[in-house]
Amino acid sequence: MIRAETLSRIRSIVGPEHLITKPREMEDFGADATKLRAEPDAVAFPGNAREISQILALATQEKFPVVPRGAGSGMSGGAIPIQGGLILAMSRFNRIVLIDDENMIAKVEPGVITADLDRALKPLGLFYPPDPASIEISSIGGNVAECAGGLRAVKYGVTKDYVLGLTVVLPTGEILRTGVETMKGVAGYDLTRLIVGSEGTLAVITSITLRLLPRPEAKQTMTALFASIKAAVTTVTVIIKNRIIPTTLEILDHLCLECIRQELGMEIPQNARAMLLIEVDGDPLVIENQSRVIRDLCGKGGCLHFDLATCEEDTERLWEARRNVSPSLYKLKPHKISEDIVIPRTKMPTFIAFLSELGQKYQLPIPTFGHAGDGNLHVNIMHDKNDPSEKEKALVMVREIFKKVLELGGTITGEHGIGITKKPYLHMEIPSPGVELMARIKQAFDPAGILNPGKIFS
Repeated sequence: MIRAETLSRIRSIVGPEHLITKPREMEDFGADATKLRAEPDAVAFPGNAREISQILALATQEKFPVVPRGAGSGMSGGAIPIQGGLILAMSRFNRIVLIDDENMIAKVEPGVITADLDRALKPLGLFYPPDPASIEISSIGGNVAECAGGLRAVKYGVTKDYVLGLTVVLPTGEILRTGVETMKGVAGYDLTRLIVGSEGTLAVITSITLRLLPRPEAKQTMTALFASIKAAVTTVTVIIKNRIIPTTLEILDHLCLECIRQELGMEIPQNARAMLLIEVDGDPLVIENQSRVIRDLCGKGGCLHFDLATCEEDTERLWEARRNVSPSLYKLKPHKISEDIVIPRTKMPTFIAFLSELGQKYQLPIPTFGHAGDGNLHVNIMHDKNDPSEKEKALVMVREIFKKVLELGGTITGEHGIGITKKPYLHMEIPSPGVELMARIKQAFDPAGILNPGKIFS
C-alpha cells in the first residue's frame, strides 16, 4: 500500500484533479485485453516529464511500484498492477508535436492513438506503417513499449524499425534523450532499441521521434479461399518466392471464417477451410501486374475462389472483419488463451498439421489466424476456464505449442510481449545466462525495482 502521506505528495505533484484513489473510479485501470485484473492503490495522470520525474524519484525513495499504462489494449498483462502501487496513466500525453514533411519525421507523445497519427499524415502524403489490429484504440507509447507489429509488417517491418529517438524518464528520476532525429546514428550503445519492447520495465517514455515514409500511390486488396489451410500456407511461400512482397498477407482458418462470415459480406463455399487476405501497394501499374501474378499463383495452389476488392468500401469492410476476428472467437467458447508465435514461413504447413492433431487430442478448438507473410500466427485455445478439466488441458496445450514452435526454429512471441502471461515460459526460449543478463540490465536502470515489477521475469 502507498502511504497516505505519499499519496498527498503525488497529489501535489500532478494536481488534485489528476489523481484518483476510489476503487470504482480505478476499475478500468486494473485490467487489459487479457481480461486479467489486479487493483492499483492509485492512478495518476501526469501532464509532463517533470511530474513523472518527481513521481519516480519519490517511488524509488519510498519503494512503491509504478506501472506505466497506455490505452490498456495489451495482450500479455504488461500494464496490470500485479503488486498494486501507482498506475501512471499517459492519456494526457496526447499531442502530435511535430510533423516534418521534408525530413519525413514526426514527434509525438506516447498517448497519441496510432490511427490518429495516420489520419494526420494522410493529407501530407506521408505514412507511418506499423498498424496493429488495435490501431483505432492502441497508443503509440504502448506500441513502442511492446514493439507492436501489425498487418503490414511483412513488407514494412515493426515499430522498432520506425523509432529514431525517445525522451524517457528513468526510474531514479533522470530525464534522458536517446537516439537521433536523422536516418543514421551510432554514437554509443543503442539505448533506443533497448527501451523499445522493454514493456515499461526500464523507463517511462514521454516523447517519440518516428521515421515516416511516402504514402503509397495505390493499393489493391484480394481474397483467396482454399479447401485446406495447408494449401493456403503453401501458397504464401510461393507468392514470396516469386519476388512479390505484399503489404499484408493474412490467413484465417475455417473456424475464424465461421465466426466472421457475416461481417465479411461475401459468399464462402462450404468446403472452404482457409482464406488469404492479401494487399499490395505502390505504383498502379506494378500492383496491377502483381495482382495478376498473385491470382495465377493462387489458382495453381488450388484456390477455390479469388476476388478483387473493387472499391474503398469493400476494402475497409474486409480489413474491419479481419480486425474483429479475435473478439469474434468467443462464439466458440467463453474463454481463450491467445498466443502470437512466429515460425519460419516454410515450416507453417508442419505447424498447422501439429495444431490439428493437438486440437483433436485434447478436444478443444484452436482457431488460428495472423500474419502468414512473416510467419506470425495467432493461435487461440478456446475453452471454458470454469471447467477445471478444460482449463488444465488448455495450459498443457500452451506448453506443447511453445515446445513445437521452438523445435521449428521459431519464437514464443512476435508482438504481444512477455508481460505476465508468458513469463512462466521465457526460460524455454532464453537460456539462463540471457535471462540473468536481462536482470542485470533491469537492475542498472531501476536499482529499487519500482518500475512495472513482476513483468517479463521475476
